[in-house]
Amino acid sequence: MRKALVVGINKYPSSPLYGCTNDATEFAKIIETNGDGSPNFDTRLVLDVRTKSELKRLILDLFTGESEAALLYFSGHGHIDGVGGYIVTPDFTSDDFGVSMDEILIMVNSSHAKNRIVILDCCFSGAVGSPQITGGQSSHLREGVSVLTASRASEPSLEVNGHGVFTNLLLNALRGGASDLTGNITPGSVYAYIDQALGPWEQRPIFKTNISQFISLRSVAPQVPLTSLRKLTNYFPNSQEEFLLDPSFEDTNSPSVAHQVVTPYAIPENVAKFKDLQQFESVGLVVPSGEEHMYFAAMNSKSCRLTALGYHYWRLVRDKRI
Repeated sequence: MRKALVVGINKYPSSPLYGCTNDATEFAKIIETNGDGSPNFDTRLVLDVRTKSELKRLILDLFTGESEAALLYFSGHGHIDGVGGYIVTPDFTSDDFGVSMDEILIMVNSSHAKNRIVILDCCFSGAVGSPQITGGQSSHLREGVSVLTASRASEPSLEVNGHGVFTNLLLNALRGGASDLTGNITPGSVYAYIDQALGPWEQRPIFKTNISQFISLRSVAPQVPLTSLRKLTNYFPNSQEEFLLDPSFEDTNSPSVAHQVVTPYAIPENVAKFKDLQQFESVGLVVPSGEEHMYFAAMNSKSCRLTALGYHYWRLVRDKRI
C-alpha cells in the first residue's frame, strides 16, 4: 500500500497565495496513477485546511501504519524563526505559526512505513531535517526517509503563472522528465532534474535522504521498450565486444528501393536488429565505431559499441535486474 497526503493552502487571512491549490491538485492527479493508468499512490487531497490541529492530525494519520510508502506534499506559506521552521496554517498567530517542521520530522522518523517521503513547496522549507535542538548543524533522518524541498532554510519560494516554480518543475519531472530508460522516476532523479533547471542564483532546492535503495515515485513508458533493452546482452555477449555491421542491416539497402544499393542486400532479421541498435544509439547506449552515424557504419561495414551508460544497462540486463 502506498498513500499520499497532498495539501495546498491559498486562503491565508492576511497574505493569500494564488498557486498552492493548483499545485496540490495537479500533484495529486499525477501521483495517484502511473503513466499507463495503473494505480500508484492512494491519494488524499486536502485544500485550504483551516487549522493547525486539523493539519497535524492529517499528517499523523498519514504516517500511521505499515504501508510500503507514505508521502507528504505541502504547498503554502512557510515561516522560520529562532525556534525553527513551520508550515503555516490559516489560524497562525504571532506565537504559533503552524505545524513545526521539527514535529513533522519526529512523525516521519517514528513512522513504520517502509519509505517516507516529504516534499515541501514553501518558503524556508529547507529547514526541515535540521532540528534547532542541534543548532541546525546536522540532519536527523532515520533510514527510509527522503526530504525534497523547494528552497534553502534561508530562502523564499516563488510563484509564477499560477504555480510554484519548484512544483512546476516537479510536475514535469513526474510526467517523465526525470525518468530513467526503464521509465522509473525516483526522488533522486526528480531532484537532479529540478537542480539542473534552476540556476545558481535562483532559489535552490534541497534534497536530504537516508536510504539504501530508491523507491520509484512513479513509472512512465520506458524510453526503450524493455523487450528491446533486454537484448543488449544478446547483441553484446561481452561488454567490450563490438557488434559488426554490414549493408544487410540497412532496410533501405534493397533492390525495391529506387537508389543505389550494394550487396549484401537488406536481410529482415538483420534489419530488425539494426532498428534496436539505432534505438539504443538514440538514448546514448550505443555509438558507431569509425563513423558519425549508424547508417554509414552499416553501409561501410563498420561496427558499433556500448557507451559507459550502455555498459550500465548491459550489466543490469546481465544481472536480471531489468
